[in-house]
Amino acid sequence: MRALRYLVLAGLIGAAVTAQADPVTYKLDPGHTNVLFSWNHFGFSNPTANLGLGEGTLVFDEKDAAKSSVEVTLPLANLDTHVSKLDEHLKKPDFFDADKFANITFKSTKVQSLGGGKYKVTGDLTVHGVTKPVVLDAKLNKSGVHPMLKVQTVGFDATATVKRSDFGVGAYVPNVSDEIKIRITTEASVPKAD
Repeated sequence: MRALRYLVLAGLIGAAVTAQADPVTYKLDPGHTNVLFSWNHFGFSNPTANLGLGEGTLVFDEKDAAKSSVEVTLPLANLDTHVSKLDEHLKKPDFFDADKFANITFKSTKVQSLGGGKYKVTGDLTVHGVTKPVVLDAKLNKSGVHPMLKVQTVGFDATATVKRSDFGVGAYVPNVSDEIKIRITTEASVPKAD
């Protein structure tokens, strides 16, 4: 009888620990992550560039969004507009000054659930050595076991709009738009044990 009580107690403690361990840590997949930004060019076109992903960590709690967080590093070395001369120009001092400021980073400070798989992610965006608060409107695309990786995976899309001049990257405003639209799509998986 005493053994049964210990077994029940151990089960209750285990259940309590499991209930508190809802946040799951994921690693963002650079091969399935695009961080796209677009701008208006003299009113004629709306070019897009991909920053790609260096590395990123997502902590996600579907039941309590406040326990969630995200942190990413976007190396400017990965910047790709599909026009090599434009890539070079955007990395120069009049824009990103990539030799001096090699990375763009984002670190969340607050995650709020809006219901229906939608989230408001507030965080600090650092570009060109300047850090400003930014709000991402995020949507959970899917959460489940990835059919090929056989590990828990989540996918999100997110959007935001920033003014590049706020970050000291104001060359050619207003002819080249100050407003930058950001669109992100990403997959993140629980890292496999080595």
